[in-house]
Amino acid sequence: MIVRRGGDASISEFVITYRPQDSEPPVLSSAIRSTVHQWLVELQGAEELRAVAVEPRRTALLIGPPGCGKTTLAHHLAARLGLPLHVANFQAVISQWVGATGNNINNLFASLREDAKKSVLLLDEFDAVAHKRMSQSSASATEKNNTVIAVLQQLDRYDGIVIAATNRADDIDHAIWRRFGMHMEIGLPDDDARFAILTRYLAPMTLAEEALDTLCTLTAGATPALLRSLMEGVKRDMVLSPRFGRPCGPREVFERTVASLRPHGDLIWPSLWAATSDSLDLIEQMPWPPVLTA
Repeated sequence: MIVRRGGDASISEFVITYRPQDSEPPVLSSAIRSTVHQWLVELQGAEELRAVAVEPRRTALLIGPPGCGKTTLAHHLAARLGLPLHVANFQAVISQWVGATGNNINNLFASLREDAKKSVLLLDEFDAVAHKRMSQSSASATEKNNTVIAVLQQLDRYDGIVIAATNRADDIDHAIWRRFGMHMEIGLPDDDARFAILTRYLAPMTLAEEALDTLCTLTAGATPALLRSLMEGVKRDMVLSPRFGRPCGPREVFERTVASLRPHGDLIWPSLWAATSDSLDLIEQMPWPPVLTA
């Protein structure tokens, strides 16, 4: 559930808040899972670190294609710390008027400063306000550069935990990049992660392990978001197709589901979409149907 933060009007204008109890654990690769665990321990061990003249890192940049769970991870991190996640609403921050975007960024951070130690701030789609600076040959370039300067200044002054997320890491300004103590690449899920994601979003239905292994192979290269849509689509089709007298064998269910989903053109197309006919031949041989568990 997403709720707007009440109280100060400037906060509710620029921020959407996620509550800790609404978080969902992300499915991560072993390397990223280890890094996340280490960061949580680091944040909780601030006193021990300061004893050896080291501060815990409070900024992290999450990098990865759309749909790979960057926002889910940020929400989970905040929840593990028992804190709400404030997500900057850049649609409200970015303005067409000269100087307004920089002022809105200043207002965003100012509205959260008193709450900094009691929350986590997520700057999603971060490249929108952190783009590499350009030579000031136009009013537009000057405005974008001033926006980057405002972000730099506010990051330096803010003493809370800040997570930024982008799928365009190469576009981030070099000085802003250096402000982040951690850089985590949230890539496409591996075989084990895909198996876990498929299992999670098929629930409360289950399939034989053999069937899930087949689906893991046919969805190599899929984002977590696409895997979720696929399994939710399968469940939706299984429930609704009998109303229309449509066959509910594995080939028919997946053929209809895949026809309603399409990976983004810039991403890898898994075999289930790139070679649908051959993939459906394999799916037709899977143990079927799914079992509804209690």
